[in-house]
This record gives sequence, C-alpha cells and structure tokens, in this order.
Amino acid sequence: MLALARYFCIILWMKKIITLVLISGFILLASNTPHAEETNQKSLVGVEFLTGFGWGKLKGQTNYNVIPFSAAFDFNLKNLSSKINFNPSGIFQFQIEPFLGFISRPHNNLETGTIFWLKLGLFPDTWRLEPYVKLGAGLNYMTLHTDEQSTQFNFTEQAALGIHYFFTNNTAFTLEGRWRHLSNSGIKEPNHGINSYSVNTGIAYKF
Repeated sequence: MLALARYFCIILWMKKIITLVLISGFILLASNTPHAEETNQKSLVGVEFLTGFGWGKLKGQTNYNVIPFSAAFDFNLKNLSSKINFNPSGIFQFQIEPFLGFISRPHNNLETGTIFWLKLGLFPDTWRLEPYVKLGAGLNYMTLHTDEQSTQFNFTEQAALGIHYFFTNNTAFTLEGRWRHLSNSGIKEPNHGINSYSVNTGIAYKF
C-alpha cells in the first residue's frame, strides 16, 4: 500500500510543466468559447500538417533518428488575453498536436503521443511572413528500448522556433525547428532522459 501511495504521489506531481500547459490551455479554451453576442468569433482557427526529420544521441547505441508526422489544431487565445490587457499583434494560440513517428535508427520502431503547445507570433498576424515561438509539453510512447529510459511511456518538454509564409490568404508554408527532452519523471530508474532535435516543414491552413 505504501508503494502504491508513493507512486500515486509521484504521478500527481510529475511534469509540472505538463500540468501547467494542460490546465492553462483548457481553461483558456473554455473561457474562449463565444457568448451569444460573439458568435462571429471562432475558437478553432486553423490546422497544420507537419513532417520532417529528428535526431539525438543514445548511450551505447547508434544515433536516434525519427521521421515525425503530426496534425496541430490551432485554438485562438486572443479573446481571453484581451480581458487581462494582453493584446499581442501576432498570433496567440493553444495547440493540440497528436503525432506518429517512424524511428529509423538504431532500429525500426514507432513512437506516438500528443503535444500541447502555447504559440506566440512575433509579427502582426496580418503579414504574409509570421515567425513564432512555441513552448509545449506532452505524452510519448515509443516501441524502442533504450539504455537511458527504463520505460517506454514517457513525458516530453519541447520548445520550437518557426515561420509561416502565407502564399494565399489562408494557406501557409511552414518551417520549424524543435528541441525536445524526453523522460519518465522518475517513475522508474534508469531515467537519464533523451534530448533530441528536429526540423519540420508542412502546410498551415486558416479557417
């Protein structure tokens, strides 16, 4: 019973950044639901499809390589942020991004999960060129066994820097670089963590 209680407490406290992003994101989405007099304002404002190439180092194995495929759903946060006098000229969004990745090294494997992002544009959202930054956290399951991680279910923290170029009013080419840290929050040892990087590209579409 004590062991179960210990693991339950660990799970409750694991990955504070995940809790912060999830709770704040869903509260923001709920608060952003249009009232009757605001039916012209949408919450879900776009979707992005990305793929690319990721890499990292593994202890005692050849490098980790992955080809990710993801779909990110964009939710507008400006309606809420305006209530606290935060009015960015660029995009300000909460993203839900399920993904599937094909691991090509050190052995053929798969990984899947969902990332939750806060995304902030650096230029006005009326411009064709829209650079942005993102912070995120999420859940990951991989079939690959590594010396670093004793579990195949892990958590991730991520940061990204990217750019949209809108070649039509609603459609943009996207290029994005990411950093990712993967670990299991101390649920089981070893838990040395795996850092990786990726370059992603794809299409973003505004509704």
